[in-house]
Amino acid sequence: MISFDLTEEQKSMQKLAREFVESEIIPIAAEYDEKEEVPWQVVNKAFEVGLMNMNVPEEYGGQGLDPITEAIIGEELSYGCLGISGTFGANGLALTPILLAGTKEQKEKYLKSFCSKPQLAAFGLTEPEAGSDVANISTRAVLEGDEYVLNGQKCFITNGGVASLYTIFATVDKSKGVKGMCAFIVPGDTPGLSAGSKEKKMGDRASHVGEVILQDVRIPRENLLGREGDGFRIAMGTLDITRPGIGASAVGVARRALEEAIKYSKQRVQFGQPIAANQAIQFMLADMAMRVDASRLLVWRSCHKLHKGERASLEGAMAKCFASDMAMSVTVDAVQILGGYGYMRDYPVEKLMRDAKITQIYEGTNQIQRLVMARELLK
Repeated sequence: MISFDLTEEQKSMQKLAREFVESEIIPIAAEYDEKEEVPWQVVNKAFEVGLMNMNVPEEYGGQGLDPITEAIIGEELSYGCLGISGTFGANGLALTPILLAGTKEQKEKYLKSFCSKPQLAAFGLTEPEAGSDVANISTRAVLEGDEYVLNGQKCFITNGGVASLYTIFATVDKSKGVKGMCAFIVPGDTPGLSAGSKEKKMGDRASHVGEVILQDVRIPRENLLGREGDGFRIAMGTLDITRPGIGASAVGVARRALEEAIKYSKQRVQFGQPIAANQAIQFMLADMAMRVDASRLLVWRSCHKLHKGERASLEGAMAKCFASDMAMSVTVDAVQILGGYGYMRDYPVEKLMRDAKITQIYEGTNQIQRLVMARELLK
């Protein structure tokens, strides 16, 4: 039987996230967007109240939440600020490969210590010449005795350069394509791993996105996730699980834009009446609300499949693609409804529009999502 009612636990977590956003994120979001800095005090508070490491089982120190509850919280946090939310969310992306392919010993060693205090993790896949074309990664892993030696450069990495733990993807033999890819656990303080340049971004500016340089980084052989050649499978399996979360974040950004547009349309008087009385504005708001709700339902459906332990490649790609396209459209409409004020930084909708754009790009561009969907449909 299908139900859209939240459980008591989900309502409680939603309330916790919503109150956290109102008290800790919204008041400082514009400031840290301007500074282009991570508000570390918010990271620490998020850890204290239990809004980090949500997908890590309780036995390893995480929250052990189901995918739907994660999506509910992700929507609320992104309502406040996509950049700040993404700083927390990157932990889920980076730790999923360990949850998927890690041995019990790897999980005990790395997840427990990581979840013991406020820390950030990073997913090291993208490179200057390997974005959508994941098989083209050039970071090399060479086995020397009981150690792998990593050399290469990663780019556009959320928390890259400030993370305490990385999952790094490299190739043992580039001529093998995806069959040569491997995934490794790399602690952030490993000699040879360093921060490259920090990116200056259009939106999502309260998150730290930068280069990660690997120069003769030596890690124990036991830090390999799975077996040699499993890296591509681990990366794709991770993205299948985390893509609905991007959809949830997009819903949060769009919902905020819709609410700001509704509030403004009731207050702004032109020609002797609020602009909300104009049918043109009413139709825009109705379309915005319809698309926000439709996106949330796609996200929840994909999360429901994941919760049941089922593969959700098609549903996750649909949720991510539809919701992020929707967020871009809704935020543009919100700016239009606010008119000249919407274009000014005194109002939040211009930031929401800038933030929305990245949801169409990261964790696989929406063109790649459509390829994923088509391949699933044509199987």
